[in-house]
Amino acid sequence: MKKTILFLGLFVIMICCKQQQIKQDVEATATAFNKIEVHVIHEDTISIRAIAIDSNQLWFAGNNGKYGAIDLKTNKKFRGRISKDSLHPEFRSIATTNDAIFVLSVANPALLYKISKDKTVVKLVYQEENEKVFYDSMQFLDDSFGVAMGDPVSNCLNIIMTKDGGNTWQKVPCEKLPKVEEGEAAFAASNTNVILRGNTIFIVSGGKKARCFVSEDRGMSWQVYETPIVQGKTMTGIFTADFYNEKIGFIAGGDYEKQEANVDNKAITKDGGKTWKLVGQNTGFGYASCVQFVPNSEGKSLVCVGGTGVHFSNDSGATWKKLAEDKDLYTLRFLNDSIAYAAGKDRVVELKFKE
Repeated sequence: MKKTILFLGLFVIMICCKQQQIKQDVEATATAFNKIEVHVIHEDTISIRAIAIDSNQLWFAGNNGKYGAIDLKTNKKFRGRISKDSLHPEFRSIATTNDAIFVLSVANPALLYKISKDKTVVKLVYQEENEKVFYDSMQFLDDSFGVAMGDPVSNCLNIIMTKDGGNTWQKVPCEKLPKVEEGEAAFAASNTNVILRGNTIFIVSGGKKARCFVSEDRGMSWQVYETPIVQGKTMTGIFTADFYNEKIGFIAGGDYEKQEANVDNKAITKDGGKTWKLVGQNTGFGYASCVQFVPNSEGKSLVCVGGTGVHFSNDSGATWKKLAEDKDLYTLRFLNDSIAYAAGKDRVVELKFKE
């Protein structure tokens, strides 16, 4: 009997310790950042709105045909430059697979290049000529399936897809896509207009309409949902989006011409983009260039860069804390749950978030 009681006592203690560990793990997930360390890791005369982390390398692409990679362990840098005829394209989209890096330019002609991981081969895999062409964002789901989107050249968003790892790209016909409203387009602010999660494609728009386009079957069919983000003018709407998973997502933007305005510029969804709720009204950041969920945060922690600095939220966007005044960072991506990399005007930086 004594042995049984002793065993039960030890069992209860083990359960209590396990529960305490679970509680501590939950509390760790909800860690609030109170400060940030900013370290410049690359400087150049360049505007960078597209970055991607690939293993231990940070790839970037910018204006004037410039692109490159930074080894995050050794800080060794590679710089490249692409030209076609006399044109040095402006790149605002970048994506990676296990085999290659892809960069896509804005404006006419649209040029999509595949770059080998060893940086020795640069191949043009897609070209589109149209006076209205303007690609905003690109992302791969896996090593085969990728999507790029841009402003309308007809009566729908301009969307191309690949199913063979980026070797060939096909334009989706307008008859298979939802129609856009007059004055509806997108912003190539940070390569965050198209998000792929599972089999679902999320695309956000801006301008005179700010909506969320959703395909739950890799582009076979589409639904369009209204959002409450400020809209109605050419430079208003959704500038950036991120989805933690197929259900929880966040959109941000505002009025580019009123960068301090922080009302009707942030919203969250918990049903895969079908409905959106405004959050953080009259608080936190104004114009947003890029918003990203913090990894391992259960979709509650976010960081935003844009026209009013670097801001952090730990309550799904309800309240925000300014961590840095820097207004010249345009895009960011997380390496882990406490380190991110951001880029913008003339530099790439490492951001270390601290409690």
